[in-house]
Amino acid sequence: MTASAWHPAYEDLPGEIAVFPLTGALLLPQGRLPLNIFEPRYLAMTLDSLAEGRMFGMVQPNPSEPPGETGPALYRVGCLGRLSSFSETEDGRLLITLTGIIRFEIIAELPMRRGYRRVRVDYSAFAEDLDLAQGPDLDRVRLERGLRAFFRARGIDANWQAVREMSNASLVTTLSMVCPFEPCEKQALLEAPTVDDRADLLLALIEIGAHGGSEGGSRSPLS
Repeated sequence: MTASAWHPAYEDLPGEIAVFPLTGALLLPQGRLPLNIFEPRYLAMTLDSLAEGRMFGMVQPNPSEPPGETGPALYRVGCLGRLSSFSETEDGRLLITLTGIIRFEIIAELPMRRGYRRVRVDYSAFAEDLDLAQGPDLDRVRLERGLRAFFRARGIDANWQAVREMSNASLVTTLSMVCPFEPCEKQALLEAPTVDDRADLLLALIEIGAHGGSEGGSRSPLS
């Protein structure tokens, strides 16, 4: 297993974490998610995280479940991230980058702290996420063909040279995080059991989206 000085060992992962619930925001292991923090409760969460290990979790609200005392219901699976960059603005915002470490399953919700939500988590189903060397098998020609059609249908420009230079792992992670998929589709990408499963689902979503999946009535692979 390839390690990084900035990634904690499995036994050092926190059992209780703060979470930032945000619809449509996907953080994956080894991915980098820029965030603009301005709400007081999340400013407090970020500052507390900087003082206590520099980690918190990203998770999406689950609209199919009723809300609870602390806010919207949450999906059970999210991703722990490490604060890898941090800057302050003159108007009181925090601009941060969160680097994905490992997925987690929420076991229980804990009492709120300073207005933000906290949970107890289990990482045991996702230990492979800590292997920084893993990468999916990927049909790059098929992916680029589908991606060109997908971006063209949405008026998105891309640096194709940069796309071709990315490793399979980086490409699948980056596209999964930045492509304009529906929240439930992003959750499915997060919960894909293996990197190969995620690559297969990503390709399916791109090819369906290239033919107007959400706008033209085609069925999603999640239907």
